[in-house]
Amino acid sequence: MIFNVEYLLRKPCIVQSLLKSFSRKQSFNLKPMAGTAIPSTQIAMLKPCISAARRTPSSSIAACFGNEVKGITCAEIRSSSFISTTELFSKSLNCNLLKSGRNLIKAVSGASDKQPLPGLPVDLRGKRAFIAGIADDNGYGWAIAKSLAAAGAEILVGTWVPALNIFETSLRRGKFDESRVLPDGSLMEITKVYPLDAVYDCPEDVPEDVKTNKRYAGSSNWTVKEVAESVKQDFGTIDILVHSLANGPEVSKPLLETSRYGYLAAISASSYSFVSLLKHFIPIMNPGGSTISLTYIASERIIPGYGGGMSSAKAALESDTKVLAFEAGRKHNIRVNTISAGPLRSRAAKAIGFIDMMINYSLENAPLQKELTAEEVGNAAAFLASPLASAITGAVVYVDNGLNAMGVGVDSPVFRDLDIPKADKI
Repeated sequence: MIFNVEYLLRKPCIVQSLLKSFSRKQSFNLKPMAGTAIPSTQIAMLKPCISAARRTPSSSIAACFGNEVKGITCAEIRSSSFISTTELFSKSLNCNLLKSGRNLIKAVSGASDKQPLPGLPVDLRGKRAFIAGIADDNGYGWAIAKSLAAAGAEILVGTWVPALNIFETSLRRGKFDESRVLPDGSLMEITKVYPLDAVYDCPEDVPEDVKTNKRYAGSSNWTVKEVAESVKQDFGTIDILVHSLANGPEVSKPLLETSRYGYLAAISASSYSFVSLLKHFIPIMNPGGSTISLTYIASERIIPGYGGGMSSAKAALESDTKVLAFEAGRKHNIRVNTISAGPLRSRAAKAIGFIDMMINYSLENAPLQKELTAEEVGNAAAFLASPLASAITGAVVYVDNGLNAMGVGVDSPVFRDLDIPKADKI
């Protein structure tokens, strides 16, 4: 049987009759009013409360939506305010009686479960991203590339010149195939890998000893300006620029023991490199594009062991994010954001020497007691790069299980007498 919802709301006697018919194990379809729409995921379960209906006078109907019970009078049914709730229905619902202690009707969408879900998808189809700083398959840069690819973006990669051959060989031989698997089962495709050393803006900046270094042999056009020109020649434009690189040659030294060279090298490779990338790529970025960099909480809090000027470089990067957001936004309609990511056991982080300690510290002290995954940072980047974040720029977005919000380490013996909740172990 098929009924029109709007018609039923004008005939409460029919509705009550239908409720009584549930006990006879009949089924029916509710036909929505024309022009209404609601995603199938928003209609979870409709539970008519027969026992309540039997206790109520004939002038009212008791209905249960989800776990919430509402008494509905005939006057309410006739009112325009109640009739407007019919706009919640959009499709014909196959309502079948299920008997499990009490009568139950499950709302089932006519659409296949394999079809894309409605709502607010992160859709980057038709967009092209350049990610600077990928040299393996286990860092944040790789995870960001995967999330952007999963959302439909075309992926271009800039890899540090000395690591280029190993990276391309591993990619070609399938060593990264397991890491390339996307949510739909397909493999992430990298359209092109460019050699890149973001410490140098143009060929004139490259010292002679670097030009003749055997690790750079066989590669050309790898300064920031040249890479931007190569991308323009190959593809014309990009929409997304990701800065996922940092280096501090004296990172293991306390700041007081850091040389001028080490300090300036950290600033050059970790923060000015982003300024340079944006400067040279922004002429080929489409209006409405997005840029994302990666920072760390050491920019604003003391992290012993994270030295060599790296904390200063991250602080500069965050400050530059705000200034560049203004300049790039006003002149080119480009958004500029940075993600402050928590500790990750990547190859680059292992070089610092205390990454396991920082991960354990976060597990004990962060509001969310779980290990952070690279995928979580990648998904945040995909959101920031998408139209869903069209009004977000100049922001430091924390993806660190909330550790940035903590003022103290609650695992300290000082707090042993406090009743501090702990997450259940899964």
